Amino acid sequence: MQLTLDNDSLPVYEALASEVRLKILRLLCEQKMNVKDLAAELRLSSPIMTMHVRKLATAGLIKTERVPGKSGSQKLSALAVDNIEVKFPKRIIESFKIHEVHIPVGHYADYKVEPTCGLATLEGFVGNVDDIRYFSDPKRVNAAIIWFSKGFVEYKVPNFLSSDEKPEMLELSFEISSEFPFTNNNWPSDIHFVLNGQELGCWTSPGDFGDTRGIYTPAWWPLDINQYGLLKKLLVTTHGTYMDGDKISGVSIKDIDAYRSVYTFSLAVREGSPHVGGLTIFGKGFGNYDDDIVVRMYYSNI
Repeated sequence: MQLTLDNDSLPVYEALASEVRLKILRLLCEQKMNVKDLAAELRLSSPIMTMHVRKLATAGLIKTERVPGKSGSQKLSALAVDNIEVKFPKRIIESFKIHEVHIPVGHYADYKVEPTCGLATLEGFVGNVDDIRYFSDPKRVNAAIIWFSKGFVEYKVPNFLSSDEKPEMLELSFEISSEFPFTNNNWPSDIHFVLNGQELGCWTSPGDFGDTRGIYTPAWWPLDINQYGLLKKLLVTTHGTYMDGDKISGVSIKDIDAYRSVYTFSLAVREGSPHVGGLTIFGKGFGNYDDDIVVRMYYSNI
């Protein structure tokens, strides 16, 4: 589950702002429990426990399911999410000038992928799912989501720096997740990033998220497959490369041939990595962030 600082996330924050409800979540990490057992464990009345469980369920943190028992069916509560991430507003960056380019996810220039894989536009799938040939279909340029279990996609990015402009920092942002045949919030995948032939580093996606429908995911998209990703930001600075503020390599802006006219940028899942869990890239009209791959070059005048 990914939260923001807007009012839509308030029910989750309110549900977590309780010592009792935090204890309930810790208990449900161990096993599914009914209201009566939760009440006995925390020494509360069943009506009070029902109120706490309802608040957690409304926030989407737990779910209830009816299962058969010795004296009929009973309702058991279980966790509905494996992790929660809070995305803060854009950090304030020193006031450099910016060249900005938006790259639709279907506009890759090269690829090599393995099933499970596929592409979809805002209207429907491009060809048959798990058929690699459709990654070369001309209609793939309209794709707003792509996914594969192993391999890479590579994009070409125009560079509008002029000779009298000094590159200070490069930012690449995108919404991504792992790729599981259906969904699995606990499905790690090592995703590698390469810019102009330089290995920028690797980030491990925690899972392929399907606990709630993506905010922008089209209504036709099936509920039992990936719904949204995590918004990630790569920063190539004068002293290294960072993913959301954490340094992932020593590659700096000086190492990437910043004045070349066209950049190449690839995202890859490689055979032999500790976690080979696939990759899903969400573009404009899918997931929780209504945008494409965004490339920003921050520069100053020489």
